[in-house]
Amino acid sequence: MKNTTLLAASAAVAAISAATGAYAGGMDRSRQSIAPLFETGSYVEFSFGSVSPDVSGAYPVMPGYELDAGDVTPSFNMVGGAYKRDLNDKLSFALIIDQPFGADVSYGGNTSYPIAGSNASVDTTAVTAILRYKFDDRFSVYGGVRNLSSEGNVYLNIPVPNSPGSTFPYAMETSTENDWGYLVGAAYEIPDIALRASLTFNSEIDISFDTHEVSVAIADQSNPTGTLDSSMDVTMPKSVNFDFQTGIAADTLLMFSARWAEWTTTTITPTAYEAIIHDNLVDHSDDTISYSLGLGRRFNDKLSGSFSIGYEKAYGGISGNLSPTDGYKSVAAGLKYQITDQTAISGGVSYAWIGDTTTSVGGEFEDNSAIGFGIKLSHHF
Repeated sequence: MKNTTLLAASAAVAAISAATGAYAGGMDRSRQSIAPLFETGSYVEFSFGSVSPDVSGAYPVMPGYELDAGDVTPSFNMVGGAYKRDLNDKLSFALIIDQPFGADVSYGGNTSYPIAGSNASVDTTAVTAILRYKFDDRFSVYGGVRNLSSEGNVYLNIPVPNSPGSTFPYAMETSTENDWGYLVGAAYEIPDIALRASLTFNSEIDISFDTHEVSVAIADQSNPTGTLDSSMDVTMPKSVNFDFQTGIAADTLLMFSARWAEWTTTTITPTAYEAIIHDNLVDHSDDTISYSLGLGRRFNDKLSGSFSIGYEKAYGGISGNLSPTDGYKSVAAGLKYQITDQTAISGGVSYAWIGDTTTSVGGEFEDNSAIGFGIKLSHHF
């Protein structure tokens, strides 16, 4: 049963982690999975995912007439990898590389849309080193450190108050920073029935960016170029992941996961932007909890598969212009083929129905979706 578990569970990994990143709450993408830590023996994996969201909206001008925002979420790719090794019969080590947080938005539709031409991106890469200690075959604890590399940029055409159709430009770019966090957790297993439950706490990560801002709104005789170089503090959220799996029949595995992330602590507030607008560039009114429930099945010695559903609550209210989504429902399917006794390839697809929302400039985003695929190559040695 244990080998069945590993075959079936890993079949879903590439599909789910790659394809749900487009619409998870806040800026979540990889969900900070530590699944490689529980692989048997020495192990290595490489993964690739591609996500194609379709998030479009419109600004209602009058009944029967609206300004189309176009598709504001470009496609993006994700890469990752992991290495795991047993140091002895009690202690094991894992090194995991992922892209835990990110954002991409671009208003390139109707040039009459209130913020047409605006765009923004956030890019991160994390390297996480983890040690796991097994008290026996059932109980284990683990902990480690995470280095997060992050950067971002934004260009906005900001509407002029009380002047319909008029905007002024604002741009900001950050330095690339490397900052540290940690994780701790515990796991309980019953190998005979392929049961494993793990609870992982990921700490928040504090970042201090150098920023370069440009806007005509801060230009004067002493600063004719309208530029400002300053610093900006951003906190990426702490989170808790719960992962559970158990065999429920021969060659069949039940899987459940939940993730809570404290996105209400994350605000992006550049100095000049705050002075101009008197508000945050990005903030979040709610923390997020996302869920996944799935089944894994081994069809034969070579092939296994999985199917799962996902859910994140829509909280309502007004969304930021740079994150015009609110919750989701999703389905994902994956397959894994055992090329040799040590080497396997797995992959899958996911489709999501993205929750409707209204943005702060009055854009109405409805009936949106995202599709993604992922592929993973893994090897035990």
